[in-house]
Amino acid sequence: MTRVRYEEIQSASALNRVHGMDFRWSLNPYQGCVHGCHYCFARRYHLLRDMTAGGDFTGVISIKTNIPELLVKELSRPSWKYETVAVGTSTDPYQPIEGARRLTRRCLQAFADRGSPVGVVTKGTMVVRDRDVLADLSAWGGGTVCISITTLDLDLWRRLEPGTAPPAQRLRAVEMLVKAGVNAGVLVAPIIPGMTDGLSNLSAVAKAASDHGARFLGGSTLYLKEGTKEHFLEFLNAEYPALARSYGRLYPGAYAPRRVQDRVEGIMHKLKRVNGLLDRRFAGSRNPARGQMRLQIWSV
Repeated sequence: MTRVRYEEIQSASALNRVHGMDFRWSLNPYQGCVHGCHYCFARRYHLLRDMTAGGDFTGVISIKTNIPELLVKELSRPSWKYETVAVGTSTDPYQPIEGARRLTRRCLQAFADRGSPVGVVTKGTMVVRDRDVLADLSAWGGGTVCISITTLDLDLWRRLEPGTAPPAQRLRAVEMLVKAGVNAGVLVAPIIPGMTDGLSNLSAVAKAASDHGARFLGGSTLYLKEGTKEHFLEFLNAEYPALARSYGRLYPGAYAPRRVQDRVEGIMHKLKRVNGLLDRRFAGSRNPARGQMRLQIWSV
């Protein structure tokens, strides 16, 4: 197992402006992630730090020690418009180090104290620890949790997501969150062509989500940008060489062909309807007393 080096850093800001997504703001208490998902789009960001998208991404984890204090200041500004903040867009906010550092929890409490909406995406079952504050947020439509589950196939899981909790544990986390009053659901992302995009795989995840009380289901097709693309193709060459050869044609750029995306979207739309699951975009709404803004959940 790779030895992990943790480093403490001071962040210049807590909230990051986002362009071209369903959300305008993000927050990430850590940089890098020990979960080691081979498809993770956030791997590319390590290149900006003169690190590798492979071993450094999982082996060098930065802890933004001052992020809770910065967040309190930024949420207190008169200019803050109470827009939904996505937590965990380039790191998992519930990777193991969160158990000791509690940065994610402190940030969630800041959102709750200010009545500012937040959405969390994670594979970490530690999220159930914070179901009290998440339930407080969800009570007025200001808190949503997306638990990411790409497959129930244990062999695929071990290869694709070597540092994560088993799918069954994540499903149990969904169940516990919903029972606690948290607006929680399952995000099937990314959906990987030739690997996890089959009807049987997606149907199994959707049914399991419904069986465990998930309120909504979301999903999006794999995209591969510089850094992530090279790492993922290296992984495919080692584990699935036949599939790796086809990816050169399937992904000449960052995105799969429109026909592939449309097929996946069609399957997911049907599975939501069959299993009685909401679309992730309409899983919650702001209480009129706290504003009229529709809470949206993003795809990654």
